[in-house]
Amino acid sequence: MAVSAFAITTTSNLPPFQICNFKPASSCSLLPCSCSLPSSSPDANGNQLNLKPASNKFAVKKCIFDSGIGLLAASVLAWSPLDADATRIEYYATVGEPLCEFNFAPSGLGYCDVHVGAGQEAPRGELINVHYTARFADGTVFDSSYKRARPLTMRIGVGKVIKGLDQGILGGDGVSPMHIGGKRRLQIPPHLAYGPEPAGCFSGDCNIPGNATLLYDIKFVGIYSGNAK
Repeated sequence: MAVSAFAITTTSNLPPFQICNFKPASSCSLLPCSCSLPSSSPDANGNQLNLKPASNKFAVKKCIFDSGIGLLAASVLAWSPLDADATRIEYYATVGEPLCEFNFAPSGLGYCDVHVGAGQEAPRGELINVHYTARFADGTVFDSSYKRARPLTMRIGVGKVIKGLDQGILGGDGVSPMHIGGKRRLQIPPHLAYGPEPAGCFSGDCNIPGNATLLYDIKFVGIYSGNAK
């Protein structure tokens, strides 16, 4: 975002004043502009008129106003990198991992590894941390941990999450277990997801329709450090 210019128009009966100009970026002055007011001003006949103190007050107020505009513009520019980072996080959350060819387990679960992790397998019954992006079959994103900027902590292998996630992360029935650092895509049919009933409902509005096939991009971040020893 860039601020190009600010234009201010005045009526002819107001005293003339100097428009504030932004100082170079190297300036360390707190105020981004300098203002001056001439001690006298010609009238329509060319006669010099002395300006009243009220005019000086008007000029001072205008300078303060323009200084505030300059500081606001500077703050917008200063925060741009953080805004860009936030945008990249959201963008990543709504763009899928590289395509891979699904393998299908007897249960109907589709899975493929984008990257095979080199760390520990997910332990059954323990809390683990995962990042994920969840989509419908048409690619529409309905949930993502990346948008919250932190992974999800969940207990795996004991029915605390949908069956497709349990099997897709923990493994079994022909599916290899995920390892820490791994990334896997899952295609979860309705009977391994939420079934025929809508899910994620609040005040009559449901986030997930019935009989929905769900696509998950999973990154196995690690094992939760708060697990009981």
